[in-house]
Amino acid sequence: MSTTGTTRVTQTTRTTQIFYASTLYGAVTLAAALDSGCFGPADRRLLLVANNAAVPETTPSLDEMPGFERLRGRFDAVLSWNEAISPLHPAGWTPRADDLPLLERHLRLLWGLGDDRLEIAVESVQVTPALTIARLFPDATLDVYADGLMSYGPTRNKIDPLVGQRARRLLHLDLVPGLEPLLLGEFGPMATVVPTEAFTKVVAELADGAAAGDEEGPALLLGQYLAALDLLTPAEEEELHVRMVRGAIARGHRRLVFKPHPTAPDAWTRSLALEAERLGAELTVLDRPVLAEVLYRELRPALVVGCFSTALMTARAFYGIPVARVGTEKLLTRLTPYQNSNRVPVTLVDVLVPDLEEGGTGAPADPPDPPDPEGLAGLVAAVGFAMQPKIRPDLREAAVRHLSGPLAERTRHHFTRRRLTVLGLPGGLPVPRHPRVRRLARRALKLKRALIR
Repeated sequence: MSTTGTTRVTQTTRTTQIFYASTLYGAVTLAAALDSGCFGPADRRLLLVANNAAVPETTPSLDEMPGFERLRGRFDAVLSWNEAISPLHPAGWTPRADDLPLLERHLRLLWGLGDDRLEIAVESVQVTPALTIARLFPDATLDVYADGLMSYGPTRNKIDPLVGQRARRLLHLDLVPGLEPLLLGEFGPMATVVPTEAFTKVVAELADGAAAGDEEGPALLLGQYLAALDLLTPAEEEELHVRMVRGAIARGHRRLVFKPHPTAPDAWTRSLALEAERLGAELTVLDRPVLAEVLYRELRPALVVGCFSTALMTARAFYGIPVARVGTEKLLTRLTPYQNSNRVPVTLVDVLVPDLEEGGTGAPADPPDPPDPEGLAGLVAAVGFAMQPKIRPDLREAAVRHLSGPLAERTRHHFTRRRLTVLGLPGGLPVPRHPRVRRLARRALKLKRALIR
């Protein structure tokens, strides 16, 4: 007697991990996270690259930059977000909610994803294109990785809970040891540190040749194109860089290396070279796009100078290189509105990094009486609440405690009187309680503004 039966074939769902990056620094952070086991196994790992430059056609994408080929082997394929949405610009395109299901099917077909189970890691999830990518794949698990000091500040925009609540982890470099990031804190993702050793090891892969010898290296000056962000005028930013040159030379450095922002005008670098020559020093301008951290290994600089670049903190915390800042005081008054997402990075550098133009000659000393970890966390919480009181109302108590505490006077320049008054925080002006008095005060203020105009 024979029997017949059916054979069931079980198809297991393939897991694909998609890692979105727009900068080489972000790609290095992802590589370090992968090398240290921050992500579990997957059938495929895809790197999704976006070029968010104002004119992407004239600016190389991160997968075209020197050193990227040494990172490529960690991924099974490299995809282009710009090509996927062409001719639209990555930073300006936000699809309509009704179009999301159709667009998801299109991208799954375009990238050969089929019915894969997706795990996505993105940077800057509060803005496009990262936010768009997260919305396009609503069933995907979501990790957010931070690629700089902004992770210590609050989320800059209110995020749809359908996206924010999916964030499982916030992966970040330990740029300020002991300080917890505020980013996405309203959703409670697990803050996960990407090991420093893994990051510096990946950076070493990108460096050309062996590390520098025992000879003292040059002073490395980091340019930031702040005029493009409307934080300074072009003339003010050029003067800021000149101050870097003068300050480094005043501290005894005769060899200077200037790393300009890729989009900064060439005329600025010429004026810096002339100023260095006038003061008896030699200034070299780097003409190749390279991470500052790669230069730390190649040049072994004796000093790193900048305004509020994240690279100041990697030099200080990861490589033990002396650092100095220039211009943070002016920027704290220029950042508008108060919610400007650069505020916490400027605050951290202002508090933790010594001023280049103070303290005489020699290597910069530690800033006077730097706050302890608890005091620093209190300051960041207070600034974070003042920036985003509706997104992080839970920080109000910490803000009141800091602004009423012993560090309040030393850190008062991080807050505007108007902001403290509006939020009813210590240090603000007393506000009349009676509604009629408040109306009269508002009318008087409007009249004053009209007269000024």
